[in-house]
Amino acid sequence: MPRAGVWQQTWRLTVAAVVSLPIWLSTLALMRNQPGGPGTWPLVGDPLVALACLTVLLWRRRWPLTVALTVTVASTVSALATGAALLALCSVSTRRRPVEIGAVVLAYVTASQLAVGVYPVQGADEALWWVQIVVPALTAGIAVAAGAAVGARRVEVRSLRDRAESAEREQSARADRARALERNRIAREMHDVLAHRISLVAMQAGVLDHRGDLSADENRVLVRGIAEGSHQALEELREVLGVLRADPGRPEPPQPSLARIPELVADARTSGLDVRLTDAVAGTPPDSIGRTCYRIVQEALTNAAKHAPGAVVRVTLDGTAGGGLDIGVRNGPAPLRTARPPASGFGLLGVVERITLAGGELDHHPTPEGGYVLTARLPWPDGTAHSHEKSV
Repeated sequence: MPRAGVWQQTWRLTVAAVVSLPIWLSTLALMRNQPGGPGTWPLVGDPLVALACLTVLLWRRRWPLTVALTVTVASTVSALATGAALLALCSVSTRRRPVEIGAVVLAYVTASQLAVGVYPVQGADEALWWVQIVVPALTAGIAVAAGAAVGARRVEVRSLRDRAESAEREQSARADRARALERNRIAREMHDVLAHRISLVAMQAGVLDHRGDLSADENRVLVRGIAEGSHQALEELREVLGVLRADPGRPEPPQPSLARIPELVADARTSGLDVRLTDAVAGTPPDSIGRTCYRIVQEALTNAAKHAPGAVVRVTLDGTAGGGLDIGVRNGPAPLRTARPPASGFGLLGVVERITLAGGELDHHPTPEGGYVLTARLPWPDGTAHSHEKSV
């Protein structure tokens, strides 16, 4: 048994013995005036029965009703066991079961009436019968009230403990979900930043490897593009890591938006991808929609550079507030067959996740002539349009 449990048992049994001590001494004093004195039983047998009752109380939590009835019946022949009987009644009352409490109270009141015959005190027969019943009943009622209060407090503490454990489990689950979402976000951002740049670099390297008829100036342009693309990939990776590390001294890089798509297209053209942009968007959508649109176009251009190097890529943007934002990216078959970097498998999954979170729709499939088409529609609530400067 833990040390705290031993201490609780000790002080409760001590209180039960102390409560019984005045009753026992009073009984001895009254019996001293009787012919023949108190006799041997009150001096020897009574304390031994009380000690046995206090010992039995150690098992009151395992068999509460049995122990309570046993101690209560034993208190009939032991005035010093009265406190033990009240403690047993209090212990049963903590369970707050009316039938059990009623049985023990009845046994206690009955035992108090029978004790008059065991300890014949002068004048006891002259006392009013209802006094002999009310006083034990009142004493039992106090024990029952105390036990019920302790039981209610235990239930409340148990409820609070369960609630705290449940809240801790929920907090742990939320932390696990947050970590999983953060890992997915990091993976998605790393893919968006690096896959596009590396795909363009790989496409330029493939052209440089497969085209033997290029002039020295064209070779220098491709080599410079590879070097600049690699440098830009490292810079963008550094910016993403700076944001993820929440470095307060580092300014936050500009976020992707609809207005930056022409810049994205121009960058792809510089890397050798033949991209043609048609922008018919009237107004500026919310930042979240513009950011999602940018990532969709970026992923589509990345896939086109991977799987269809040298093909013509047509990007179409159309939409207005209240009607939605339509995105279309179509490329023809690849005229060049270059070594392609291994596919990560997360590109389209990330696009699907972004569009799902935005409440939009996505469709992508190969075309009959060997190309590929990706179309998406994003919701654009009315009342959020602003001026949008087009640059194609």
